[in-house]
Amino acid sequence: MICWGETTFMEFDLDSLYHDDELGIAESHPLATAQKAKITALSVGRRMFAFVTEDGKGKLCFRDEMSETVRQQNENFALSGEKIDALTCGADCIVMVSQKGNVFQLNCQIKPYIPRCLSALNGRHVIQVACGDHHTIALSRDGQLFTWGKNSNGQLGQGEVGPSSQPPKRLFSLSGIPLAMITAGGDQSFALSVSGAVFAWGKNSAGQLGVGDKEDIHVPTIVKSLNLKRTVFISCGDEHTAILTKGGLVFTFGSGEYGQLGHNSNKEELQPRLVAELWGSRVTQIACGRHHTLVYVESLKTIYSFGCGEQGQLGSGQATNQNVPLPVQLSPEFHHEIGTILAGGNQSFYCPETLPCPGKMILTVDDKLISQWISECDSKPWETLKTEIKETFSSASTLNGSFLNQSGDKHYQTSMENSGLDLSLARLAFEKLANNKLLLKEVGSVVQRKLLPSLPVDPSGVEDLRVYLILPELLRVLPMDRDLCVKFAEAVCRLQPQCLKILEGFWSKLTRAFFKSLVKVVRSAATWFLHQMRTEWCDYRTSVEKTAEVLQKLYEVTCNGIRKIEERNFYIKEMKLFFQSGEIFQLEENVHRVAHFMMGRLTMYTSIFDMETKCLLFNSLALGYCFLSGSLGHSGNQLCVNRRSLLTDTFQELRNNPRQYLCPLEVKFKYENGIDHGGVSQEFFTVIAREIHSLQPRMLELFEDSGLVWFMPEGHCDDDAYSLLGILCGMALYCKCFVNFHFPLALFKKMLGVMPTLEDLEELSPKEARNLQVEVLNEDEEVVELLDLDFTARGHEIVPNGREITVTKCNRRQFVEAYIDFTFNKSVKKQFDDFLGGFSQGCPIQIWQMFLPEELMALLCGNIHYIWEELEKNALYQAYEPTDKNIQNFWTVFFELSEEKKKDFLSYMTGSDRLPIRGLANIKITIVNQNKPNPDDFYPVANTCYRCLYLPNYSSIHVLREKFVHAISFYEEFGEY
Repeated sequence: MICWGETTFMEFDLDSLYHDDELGIAESHPLATAQKAKITALSVGRRMFAFVTEDGKGKLCFRDEMSETVRQQNENFALSGEKIDALTCGADCIVMVSQKGNVFQLNCQIKPYIPRCLSALNGRHVIQVACGDHHTIALSRDGQLFTWGKNSNGQLGQGEVGPSSQPPKRLFSLSGIPLAMITAGGDQSFALSVSGAVFAWGKNSAGQLGVGDKEDIHVPTIVKSLNLKRTVFISCGDEHTAILTKGGLVFTFGSGEYGQLGHNSNKEELQPRLVAELWGSRVTQIACGRHHTLVYVESLKTIYSFGCGEQGQLGSGQATNQNVPLPVQLSPEFHHEIGTILAGGNQSFYCPETLPCPGKMILTVDDKLISQWISECDSKPWETLKTEIKETFSSASTLNGSFLNQSGDKHYQTSMENSGLDLSLARLAFEKLANNKLLLKEVGSVVQRKLLPSLPVDPSGVEDLRVYLILPELLRVLPMDRDLCVKFAEAVCRLQPQCLKILEGFWSKLTRAFFKSLVKVVRSAATWFLHQMRTEWCDYRTSVEKTAEVLQKLYEVTCNGIRKIEERNFYIKEMKLFFQSGEIFQLEENVHRVAHFMMGRLTMYTSIFDMETKCLLFNSLALGYCFLSGSLGHSGNQLCVNRRSLLTDTFQELRNNPRQYLCPLEVKFKYENGIDHGGVSQEFFTVIAREIHSLQPRMLELFEDSGLVWFMPEGHCDDDAYSLLGILCGMALYCKCFVNFHFPLALFKKMLGVMPTLEDLEELSPKEARNLQVEVLNEDEEVVELLDLDFTARGHEIVPNGREITVTKCNRRQFVEAYIDFTFNKSVKKQFDDFLGGFSQGCPIQIWQMFLPEELMALLCGNIHYIWEELEKNALYQAYEPTDKNIQNFWTVFFELSEEKKKDFLSYMTGSDRLPIRGLANIKITIVNQNKPNPDDFYPVANTCYRCLYLPNYSSIHVLREKFVHAISFYEEFGEY
């Protein structure tokens, strides 16, 4: 052992070197000690020094400043029945950790000098302790922090400044961070995570916390400027701090009054600053005394020192301060040794042998631990194994420190974009655990009872969120533990928005296999609970909602990220059975209990419904509203219009006659005998769409290159025209009718809060989009400069002062974004707002918002993919057989028709040539033989409401062809409804 600096202490038999037995003098040269026993732990405080020898006993030396004269005392101490494993010194006390993990405290101002066990920490198995001047922090094996002592500057991290805390109090804010190291100095505290995140709190009068200011901090706060620096060690002085990175760099901050920061200056540094003078030397150890700093370069076997040297603590041979690192003057015989440096107070130490690691590591889960449990399952007492499982799996900290990606130190790159995990390690470990059902069940129980309820809503750092990636791999091998999955979902849903956003970022970076597995785990649980609700009428609403909410969040990740799995992976097929079976409406109490839940709360989570289920839900809800509002059988939503003046009559009716939009629409064409059971309404919407397109002046601008329309600029039509247009579209959707105004997908995106893109402009106006792509976004940057474009479109400025801003290669993408925003948003804001307001009025159930833009468009505009064979396949017959000659002739004639004539037949039968979502597979026509006398004298007649074709039994295919083609060519105002 070599020591230098203030020589008040005589613990190493240096009394022969002292010139003053009471006060001692500064020894500026390193001196060898006479201590023979091997030292296993050593610590120096402001007024004391203590060490532990290999027999587990300790020795201390301290200055008694309470007496009339300053004098030193040497004392031996030991623990009853236990060996000391580690210790740390404060200003007037020593805190020790036994090999069993118990904590003892010795107050050097109270005799006799007997270590006192801190019973509040019994059973916590502490592995590290660190003392400031008058406070202590302790780290347990399960990753939990405890603090006690003086709290004048918030150094206990409990969120307040106040009196001393006794006994030790748990510091919950870091309960999920996997910590590798704790340290303290003066009145400040630090904690270091396994992936290099640094947390600081306490006194900050000189910037010693490194957060950029001088305000004290009362709760652990991450030192952001040290993120991704790969910090592996922290050492604290009285008012300065040094950190060491894995790459051997040293950063210092805080007070520089004595040069202890090593920056050739006496200034304070409020943020970590690299000690540039050590550049090129890979530092392997650092140690801070009260006002000085030591660093060790192993490759050179050289110790450097800087800071206060008034007591010779720099080992330079001079009692002066140093502002830059200079070598310590070691004797030549020690230069070949690789040892350990320590510092504290005004002393410095060098042990030629390497001391044990200053602190043990927290528990973690890995393949080796799982294998050990499995092998000991039969030989080890079960209660002992249960205790180990509880200790390991009840703490988020232990899981968050497990399964790290050690390849290339990638876990040190942990950030909001990188979790630092290798989930394949978790999968292998838990698959091995699944081989022992007893262990697996116990792990699941501990996670559910202890871990999940303890997860914070506002984690302290990104490492705290790893547990949300690891647990699904455990759930994957616990498929029957659905309650555990619900607890997991509840924990996710409790997260604060900013934390949830980070987690969603982690989800977006998962490989396809792991992401799909996560979705499957949550969806399986939701499906089971829904099945129980449907078949047993069990009340699992909360369980279903929480799992559905997580599924929705995962779905949104796939929509916003580059890694997208198929939408079918999110669908819960059990949802469809609720509405197909009709069970949801069989009992009155179920209408209120289940229907409200299914149609209210669950519709927020659109990802769990496939398109067919959404349609069933929409239709069921519309029927339910009619039923509950008492509007069935009432004519509160009638339109009586003349086909010749359809548009004028419709707008006048909508303006002047209040109506109950919850009621089914009933359309009556004047002078026609149709009764509206759905067919007349459909024809109404088909015809009025055609009328609006032919309206002059136009309400909608037609883009010739696409055949699509968009809103006209203001002033081209009546003020309420777009509101009325929206009402018509809303009524059509509510009444399950198709109305196709030839809007682009962008309209439906806007209705659902999705911003249009360049692809939407390409759909609406291919020519404009092509010009933007070729001319503005052209890779040839010189082309942009020659175009002489400014930020205008169609004579309007698309940004403030747009005419004065020239499009350049630097801002061309901003120009395209502004162009798209102007086209779809700014230029038509009022028109769109009026349309959307009218739509919500015409469709009074807002559940339409659960559809995707493509789905809403298909639902309102209909499908145009015709597989005509489906029509024959699904046809029904009355008083006919499929093998009858007239039926065979009918289908022969039908398939001879042109595509347009086939569409005419569809309009003739249904009122529209548009198809439901599933196409012709969803349309069933019934061909009826009315057995009329002289059938060749009659035309076919269609009942559009019930999709019945009254087809006379013609004498030949020629007569059938003539009568049938004539009927479908002149079908408007024709026949029964």
